[in-house]
Amino acid sequence: MILDSHNRIHNYLRISLTDNCNLRCFYCMPEEEYDFTPASRLMQKAEIDALARTFVAQGVKKIRLTGGEPLVRKDAADIILSLSRLPVELTLTTNGTRVHSFMDVFRDAGIRSLNISLDTLQSDKFLLVTRRDQFSLVKNNIRLLLDKGFHVKVNVVVMQGLNDTEILDFIAWTKDTPVHVRFIEFMPFSGNRWTSNKVVTLQQILDTIAQRYDFLPLKGDVHDTAKKFIVPGHAGTFAVISTMTAHFCGDCNRMRLTADGKLKNCLFSQSETDLLTPLRNGEDVLPLIHQSILSKAKQLGGQLPADFQNLQAEALLNRSMITIGG
Repeated sequence: MILDSHNRIHNYLRISLTDNCNLRCFYCMPEEEYDFTPASRLMQKAEIDALARTFVAQGVKKIRLTGGEPLVRKDAADIILSLSRLPVELTLTTNGTRVHSFMDVFRDAGIRSLNISLDTLQSDKFLLVTRRDQFSLVKNNIRLLLDKGFHVKVNVVVMQGLNDTEILDFIAWTKDTPVHVRFIEFMPFSGNRWTSNKVVTLQQILDTIAQRYDFLPLKGDVHDTAKKFIVPGHAGTFAVISTMTAHFCGDCNRMRLTADGKLKNCLFSQSETDLLTPLRNGEDVLPLIHQSILSKAKQLGGQLPADFQNLQAEALLNRSMITIGG
């Protein structure tokens, strides 16, 4: 097992395949013209496989592939199929623009659940957020996944003055569509222009929904990051990921491996541990993994205050979201 000093077992690994993306969401990518990591500095397919096997041998039961956009990587299909041979639950988070080209890969890999990032149900606003005209493609691909029997979670980063007025529209979408909407409180990362007055809190989201709908809580797993709910009679569900106002660090079981082979023991950790260089040098990375997780802070990377209103985002020591992995 991989344990930290707070006796939390870590059995869920998120692997970023690339920091590249075919969208340009402002809260994820610092600027339009972004210098992506050269291919030589990214983990190669065999290296991803070797590191994944090391983690699985230490008790990892679930692997999620992220990016950037993981499906823009040229060997994404080969990586997915390779990792599918491991005794883990394999899934991924994607912006949905390329899933139509990977349906056979998902089937062959045994993937049954995907997270799709979609922050708006309005095409003009989608263009504003992503700086790309791909809204219809994403919506059609979500429909394709649902028609093929996939479990689809839609990640919605809610921001004051941008898409907070669409909360009820997303709930209405779950009426006849078996989609699982997850509202996410806006989190601070390097270059994403976070300010506390842009955060729409868990309570604000629930209060907005309660104006029109009655809803019930759903039982979740101990390691869930999302607080789940259902409107009776709806085909889908909704949830809130409340990192800023009601964190879930006490039962955290997650580790993150960046596309350039750095292990982050928390989304907000200041430090990271290089696994790729030692791996390429033929060294044993297992002690480094255990050391990294043992040093994990009790909550929020040891950086974020209990009251997000007092957070000075510019003082955070972290990467941009796209280089960490969604």
